[in-house]
Amino acid sequence: MADLKVNIGTLRLKNPVLTASGTFGYGEEFADFVDLTRLGGFIVKGTTLHPREGNPYPRMAETPMGMLNAVGLQNKGVHYFVEHIYPRLKDLDTNVIVNVSGSSVEDYRETAAIINGLENIPAIELNISCPNVKHGGMTFGVHPEAAAEVVSAVRSAYHKTLIVKLTPNVTDITEIAKAVEGAGADSISLINTMLGMAIDAERRKPLLSTVTGGLSGPCVKPVALRMVWQVAKAVKVPVVGLGGIMNATDAIEFLLAGATAIELGTANFIDPAITVKVVDGINDYLDRHGFKSVQEIIGALEV
Repeated sequence: MADLKVNIGTLRLKNPVLTASGTFGYGEEFADFVDLTRLGGFIVKGTTLHPREGNPYPRMAETPMGMLNAVGLQNKGVHYFVEHIYPRLKDLDTNVIVNVSGSSVEDYRETAAIINGLENIPAIELNISCPNVKHGGMTFGVHPEAAAEVVSAVRSAYHKTLIVKLTPNVTDITEIAKAVEGAGADSISLINTMLGMAIDAERRKPLLSTVTGGLSGPCVKPVALRMVWQVAKAVKVPVVGLGGIMNATDAIEFLLAGATAIELGTANFIDPAITVKVVDGINDYLDRHGFKSVQEIIGALEV
């Protein structure tokens, strides 16, 4: 069996397989299908400073080779997580990572500071694809200056591994990546969902209550793969790749493009045991090709 261990900053993963926030709940929901301790880690659903009800229904729609969602970060807030969820997860023999979202720099900083006090949460993933309510709804992650501002603020309050998740809805993804690296990110994950929409032609109405939503699934994979490849060449920190990964072959492609680890998202809805299947598939690939360690294929794309 090959060595599957990788490092994301000071965060040590037993293998490069993580889950994408919002698709794996709090991990417990999948415990009947997979041994959670076999994963490199899992990222819990987006957590905000205050509870959020999310968007009105309908907020999910199936599309060719993918899906749209406009859930709106529904969650009970960070204090609920600390009091009720964390005690049930803290002793798991894997990395439990919290995805942090917010509507202002202050929200992000305060939420991160609270999670910083949780001994058995070794990392957070910062979702900067959120609208900045103090700047007219501009998304933090679409401008280098705004992205750097929120990352720098969180860095001052959070002292463990900081992964920053980038939106693909930008002109030059490498500009944003370099900005957050300079502001203190230990790692960069990408891509978040792409902005899309779907229409019911018979009713002449949008399928989502919010009209537009986040597109995910295999349809976004070529874009995600390209962006991971570009960012991995542009920054020195480790990159976590996600976007349309449905099987072990997809995951291996992201590793070859330069990702140190990967996240599985939409695939969890189709096959709740896909995570461990991808772990086994990566190991099988390494054995078949004579590699002793997964490190040997990270960024090994020949161009």
